Amino acid sequence: MTTPAKSEGATLTKDAASGETLLKVTGLQKHFPIRKGLLQRQVGAVRAVDGLDFEVRRGETLGVVGESGCGKSTMGRLITRLLEPTAGKVDFEGKDITHLGVGGMRPLRRDVQMIFQDPYSSLNPRHTIGTIIGAPFKLQGVSPEGGVKKEVQRLLSVVGLSPEHYNRYPHEFSGGQRQRIGIARALALRPKLVVADEPVSALDVSIQAQVVNLLDDLQQELGLTYVIIAHDLSVVRHVSDRIAVMYLGKIVELADRDLLYKTPMHPYTKALMSAVPIPDPSRKSAKSERILLQGDVPSPIAPPSGCRFHTRCWKATEICRTTEPPLLQLRPGQQVACHHPENFADQAPQDTVLLRDAKKAAETVSDEALAESAATSAAVAAEVAEEPAPAPEETPVAKDADVSKGASAAAEDASGAAKGAAEKPGLAKDVTKVTGEAAASKAADAADTSDASDTDTDTDTDAADGEAGAEGQESTPK
Repeated sequence: MTTPAKSEGATLTKDAASGETLLKVTGLQKHFPIRKGLLQRQVGAVRAVDGLDFEVRRGETLGVVGESGCGKSTMGRLITRLLEPTAGKVDFEGKDITHLGVGGMRPLRRDVQMIFQDPYSSLNPRHTIGTIIGAPFKLQGVSPEGGVKKEVQRLLSVVGLSPEHYNRYPHEFSGGQRQRIGIARALALRPKLVVADEPVSALDVSIQAQVVNLLDDLQQELGLTYVIIAHDLSVVRHVSDRIAVMYLGKIVELADRDLLYKTPMHPYTKALMSAVPIPDPSRKSAKSERILLQGDVPSPIAPPSGCRFHTRCWKATEICRTTEPPLLQLRPGQQVACHHPENFADQAPQDTVLLRDAKKAAETVSDEALAESAATSAAVAAEVAEEPAPAPEETPVAKDADVSKGASAAAEDASGAAKGAAEKPGLAKDVTKVTGEAAASKAADAADTSDASDTDTDTDTDAADGEAGAEGQESTPK
């Protein structure tokens, strides 16, 4: 699978292009116990992360997106071993680090660092900037060339701050400057993997651009590997090579950036992408499609059975409620966990029976979205209709002609219904089913009419023969 190059002419490192795996996560879980009573017995658990499988290649950037509360930050703390996982496995450079203790993780802290979400609470207000950025050198027993102070001042220059800020305190800086200080601290030991948890969510838009460009430049200069957690899809699109979409503790889609934004396959991903504005004046007159999901995210304490998105999905069927879909690769570079993926000819809408919740959810989906969902079925139906029918060997009798005539009328009605559905995309999902029933009904009516006509004819003939026989008997002498 080839990783796409970054936008605006950015290129991946040689290690990333070769596809060498730096981090591998298998079946990762984190359940926070719920305890009640005097004896603090466990009565339940919050399934913050409930089975993650993915890989991060050396030199690439993996973006992780999803709604608040879906487990993104918990996942970041698990792979950096700031939290102990409930189950699963984390391999870093081929070594299992899942259950390493403090002593075993200390050497790995040089290679795995984290940029925290809140730049205000992640810095100790009692320490100067020089002490904060220089702490990793002291903890790891590293003596940089020229001394710690000189190296800290160099790092301040790298992240765009003045070396004169060495003796200042965190409260003297703005939010964007504090985030730069956190980045400088994470880069002090030249790590191989940096997990950035919402690095720009608490910053102004202008400062966001500066921090994102800084991360991009540092990756190209130092060959860093990023796992960037965010809910801003525009930021993730700019910095990521691949993107993982999380929902309620699970990855529902994992794909290359361009594939995910152009042809999302999971309905949840499609709903997220519809919320991203397109700043293109040339598309001002084009109709924008917006999918509004109904309801809130279910509680991670008692997640829904089967597919966890089926309570809000407009394509949910019975299998979605009972069977959990696995994360499978349906296209090169695109994995999805869905029984009825978008932009993939796996089913026809007339072959499914929507759940009650799905019917309610469909009412909030735009007509354009429903029409697009039915487009695949229309294409499949067209291919079936184009198959040549076998030529009849015998000349059809009047009865067959009547049936054929009725079927032709039904086909014309079906064509008219399909045309009406194209004009009203909101009805597109039911076109195939309605037209099929109409065609079958009209053909059956034509057959019944023909049978009735033949029955009447036979009855009249039998009656005439009976009258003739009676007259013959009367004329015969006794």
